[in-house]
Amino acid sequence: MPTLGENLVRWLEAYGVDTVFGIPGVHTVEMYRGLAASSIHHVTARHEQGAGFMADGYARISGRPGVAFVITGPGLTNIATPMAQAYADSVPMLVISAVNARGALGMEAGDLHEVRRQGLIGAQCAAFSHTVMTHGELPKVLARAWAVFQGARPRPVHVEIPRDLFSVDGGSVDLDAPTALMRPAPAPEALSMAFEALGAAAHPLILAGGGAQDAAKAIEVLAQRLGAPVVMTINGRGILPEAHPLAVPASPSLEAVCKLVREADVVLALGTEIGRTDYDMADSGAFQVPGTFIRAEIDAEQMRRGAVPDIPLLADASAAAVALAGALGEGASASGGAARAQAAREAAWNEIGSGYRTTVTFIETIRESLPQAALVGDSTQVVYAGNLFYNAPGPRRWFNAATGYGALGYGLPAAIGAARALGGPVVCLAGDGGLQFTLAELGAAVEERLPVIVMVWNNQGYGEIKSYMERHQITPVGVDLHTPDFVAIGRAYGCAVERMTDLAQLPGLLHEAAARAGPTVIEFDERVILP
Repeated sequence: MPTLGENLVRWLEAYGVDTVFGIPGVHTVEMYRGLAASSIHHVTARHEQGAGFMADGYARISGRPGVAFVITGPGLTNIATPMAQAYADSVPMLVISAVNARGALGMEAGDLHEVRRQGLIGAQCAAFSHTVMTHGELPKVLARAWAVFQGARPRPVHVEIPRDLFSVDGGSVDLDAPTALMRPAPAPEALSMAFEALGAAAHPLILAGGGAQDAAKAIEVLAQRLGAPVVMTINGRGILPEAHPLAVPASPSLEAVCKLVREADVVLALGTEIGRTDYDMADSGAFQVPGTFIRAEIDAEQMRRGAVPDIPLLADASAAAVALAGALGEGASASGGAARAQAAREAAWNEIGSGYRTTVTFIETIRESLPQAALVGDSTQVVYAGNLFYNAPGPRRWFNAATGYGALGYGLPAAIGAARALGGPVVCLAGDGGLQFTLAELGAAVEERLPVIVMVWNNQGYGEIKSYMERHQITPVGVDLHTPDFVAIGRAYGCAVERMTDLAQLPGLLHEAAARAGPTVIEFDERVILP
């Protein structure tokens, strides 16, 4: 008869899971029973933090939950950082961990990997954490997890299974056939109020966040019918095509964009939490919405955080955009939207300064060379520039850890997960400092033969922190690092390697890397970009 471990694999298949990221351990081997005979592919990380970031990158590209298997104790504490990053950015992730045997829970008898109340660690960075105590609970908990992923604000879910439960006979337990949940549409009364306000607007504006990625087409139609510029947050970049006249691919933390918001008489926010790392990076309080504020948000609590709307649409961003576009019908109700968007773009471009403009041009060269690739970033100077001003070629093609939770070491493993989901080239933008957090994951990229192109922006340390110290009259300490030879390390792992010494080399290097079956490491001194 099938054990719980075997049923777990079978039930994940039923939910459409095709990839699991993890590291086997003595406490989780029963989770792997039946995995080899299943359709699920296992990617072995070198550290549980890497496994979590891989699951995050996979989810962001595919829109489906990334799944990770981790051991008891240190497995969960190591993956807590990726879970927190995913929680902050509303990324669906299922983390399944072992926990000590049921009879040992809470006894503090010195068992291997013992943690007092382990589930509380998962609960701090998940929509919920559940300890399975009987075989029959597991299918119900999985159904609850997918309800979060499909029908609510997507976030990580943690499920822990006692190690003595994995081998229990589960022949009489089965999974009800999974049924997809439809996300909520706006209430007719609220929709009518929003329609009336937008229909009368002279200078409407749309704010589009990561929760609106799947609404790109509807938002484009809505923006054109309104004549409304569309400001895209970091996770919303690419919702409007890069050349669209209404696109504003600039941070709402910039004064040029804040001014655009202040001058709008009606502002419609779609799928954005109005978080500080997008809207108020410098904690200046400059972002304000004096006009009528309409907000489509799937999370009722989040509706009362950030900026409180005059007209709340408690609904999925896609459903709200489709409903509003349909209600408005053909023909824009306002004019001058393209001119307002162009003025904001030009002012934002000037505002970011010459150094960041040069860096954004470097990112745009990557986009033009590999237009179908996703760009996945760590917390590093090149990514900070793109977060201020850069338009991706489409949704889910620009994301990074320099927002929300802000974890270093994200870029490489997230790019690995993204490449597994995308099946095509993914460019990782990483600094020399952040890359060393998860450098060992190059081994996973080689093992999986994934087309990950690692661009190593090398300034021999934590350059952004050093600059911050100097700006605040703090003598730099702890920011100048001994930097290894990344080309030699990449070669040792089995990657293709290049050292870029001239920016003119970049398109050719990218085309060569994209044609390879496996990862490429391209290292360059930041002075190649910023002489």
